[in-house]
Amino acid sequence: MKAGTGRVRRPVPAPAIHSPEGSSIPGEPILSARGITKRFPGVLALDRVDLDVRAGEIRAVLGQNGAGKTTLMNILFGLVQPDEGQLYLRGRQVHFRSPHDALTIGIGMVHQTRKLVAAHTVLENLVLGNPGARGFLNLARARREIGELCQRYGVVLELGARVWQLSEGEKQWVEILKALYRGARILILDEPTSVLTPPEVKTLLTGLKALVSDQGVTVLVVTHKLPIVMAVSHAVTVLRSGRVVASLRTDEATEQILVRHMIGKDVSLRLTKAPVEPGRLLLQVEDLSAFSDKGLRALRGVSFVLREGEIFGVAGVTGNGQEELAQVIAGLRPTAAGRILFDGHDMTLRSPLARWRLGIGYIPAERAEVASIAQFSLVENTGLNFHFDRAFSTQGFFDYARLEQLTERIVDTYDVKAPHLHVQAQNLSGGNLQKLILGRVLSRKPRLLIAHLPTQGLDVEATAFVRGTLMETCSQGAAVLLISEDLDEILALSDWIAPIYEGRFAAILSRGEADAETVGAMMAGLRSEEAGAP
Repeated sequence: MKAGTGRVRRPVPAPAIHSPEGSSIPGEPILSARGITKRFPGVLALDRVDLDVRAGEIRAVLGQNGAGKTTLMNILFGLVQPDEGQLYLRGRQVHFRSPHDALTIGIGMVHQTRKLVAAHTVLENLVLGNPGARGFLNLARARREIGELCQRYGVVLELGARVWQLSEGEKQWVEILKALYRGARILILDEPTSVLTPPEVKTLLTGLKALVSDQGVTVLVVTHKLPIVMAVSHAVTVLRSGRVVASLRTDEATEQILVRHMIGKDVSLRLTKAPVEPGRLLLQVEDLSAFSDKGLRALRGVSFVLREGEIFGVAGVTGNGQEELAQVIAGLRPTAAGRILFDGHDMTLRSPLARWRLGIGYIPAERAEVASIAQFSLVENTGLNFHFDRAFSTQGFFDYARLEQLTERIVDTYDVKAPHLHVQAQNLSGGNLQKLILGRVLSRKPRLLIAHLPTQGLDVEATAFVRGTLMETCSQGAAVLLISEDLDEILALSDWIAPIYEGRFAAILSRGEADAETVGAMMAGLRSEEAGAP
């Protein structure tokens, strides 16, 4: 190893990690962490963490939000320096001062947030910042090398295509190929399936298995999705509160066992909404069209109805008109055509406040950017939905005593974990912030709830809580418009399922007609007859 690219110390054998059940995972580790500890101001992010990754395996890393998964991966990639502990590569101690050091010795990381330049071609993105390039770029040679790499790994990409023209699945493969082109033999993938359609997920998982079995690449996968873990990984490491609480073979595990390790107790994973008798017709959307912020037509003639007690699930990948649909019905975006009727009243031109007062509640997808104000306290954030409510506000001035009482009820009812009511919203975890927002909106007893990506990025416990709350809301007679990218969530909770692609519904299916394969194909753009819908 070259000096300056990762200092090598004397060989140190890395002992096997034992799970709490006492079973060890055999095989020599290619990458090991020993006693890794990391502190941030007021937080012990990692507490003496041990991790072994065997050559040629797919290792899943699980844990709730704040468990330390991303911090550990960033340390393995050289983005963060540990306060204590050592890293070993093939039994030799190494120290990464930067990602360059990790890349130099064959460790690559694909982050959850894309690191691609949309206006550049696939080829340009792959060579951009490549440490192997010196002086003038030789794109012809790079194209040849990358073509050979694609052939070796079985990746099909049009190197001349602009990144903005690619599907999310293709973008993910560009990120993976970029790491492989830089010589990575150990791949760290952070939530790799978070924005993919089911067919794209299937393709990705098949490709990852081939990378490992055919090419000897080692993969670490950080994911919240337990079905992904069970489908693709050989072994699982579970973190809780910055500590490793289990390390076991996947074939020794079940989803419920993993949840128990992650949370410390059993949580129901299979929440399914019971069928309901159709209630009163509440929402009618007729031939609705709308433009995006870029002035492009984002919704193209969407029509549907929603009755009391029902959940209408809109399934799709980000950027296919879901956000515009939610905002138009909430009154935050004008319609280009069509109309919206709520309980028989034309709401097409009514203001957001008028819709709130009639009983339309809205939970935006961006909980931190849109649904809350980071520097406001929990009490002040609760007040965002009560500023015009005379029970809490007089001539623009809040009755803080009543608002504090309401916030305290929300915190208790929705199990919001916070040190006190006046802590700033930015200090809450994603799950606790979402619970606060959900409680704030539901405390107004909406007749229609628009829930856009209500569980995105939440851990297992928070996800189960939010889903249970949506079902409870329906059982009390409200209707829910659920917009989600999680197909399992849509299928489990919805009475009606509408796959959306490029601003149109491919079909509207009853729960009995919908299945993962059919809906997933429609999310990817296949028409109902091509997807096999009844």
